[in-house]
Amino acid sequence: METNRSRTRALLMLGLVMLFWAGNSITGRAVRDDIPPFTLALGRWLIAVLVLLPFAARQLWRERAEALAGWRWILALGFLGIVCFNSFVYTGLHYTTAANALLLQAAIPAAVTALDFAIFGGRPGRMHVIGVLVSTLGVVAIVFRGDPGAMMQLQFGRGDGLLFCAVAAWSLYTVFLRKRPAISAASFLLLTFAIGALAMAPLAAMEAAQGQVVVWRPGVLAAFAYVGVFPSVIAYFIYNRATGELGAARAGQAITLMPLFGALLSALLLGERLHGYHFAGMALILGGIVLSALALIRTK
Repeated sequence: METNRSRTRALLMLGLVMLFWAGNSITGRAVRDDIPPFTLALGRWLIAVLVLLPFAARQLWRERAEALAGWRWILALGFLGIVCFNSFVYTGLHYTTAANALLLQAAIPAAVTALDFAIFGGRPGRMHVIGVLVSTLGVVAIVFRGDPGAMMQLQFGRGDGLLFCAVAAWSLYTVFLRKRPAISAASFLLLTFAIGALAMAPLAAMEAAQGQVVVWRPGVLAAFAYVGVFPSVIAYFIYNRATGELGAARAGQAITLMPLFGALLSALLLGERLHGYHFAGMALILGGIVLSALALIRTK
């Protein structure tokens, strides 16, 4: 019974993670003319490091032997989940449409399931597979606005290739989280966020050298504060913990909630209208997640 409660809590908390990550996309869209993309990423990880430092520094010092012993996996996970994923997404969105980006990221649950099976022999249950397919249909309904003919108009190019690389990076990050060294969550996040900040620094410097600068105003300061805390410190902490609790495949499926929350936040904050296809897609996404959740709760 306690195991089921713990899994249910993890599933609900993943919903909060996807809300924060959808908010990250909305924030990035709102300040796209005020903050260069890699500068935003650098600020995000620097703020995350500064927030974590007072809480994690002493713990990391006590765990330094374990961290040094597992430095290869810390570096690999930081590279995949912080550096590669965000770099590919930020850059890819300069060359492709939001519809293509959402569609490609909707492939993450299937990619996680496939990689988990190929690398670690993870075998998803039939109900989970059905749940992933139903949720993916919901994403497709939202992306194509309920019009099957829109699929024929999709074009893939350079940006889509970059986003496919982002999907691969995040899927590998999720699958390999089980290899995380035996250090505290705060210590692990501090190290991986520091890796992200160090990697983004030269890219942000390149933007500055090209004349791309931040247009400072209160909304920009709020954007930096939001992306540095909610979709970074809080969301990564919950996602990593939930992945350990639920397994890579089921945690990865929560990604399908992002377009759902994105549509809701766009309507609430950006004044975009919701249509019938939004609600149909939302129903399919939630239905698929419920199917997977029921299958998870029934397993011991």
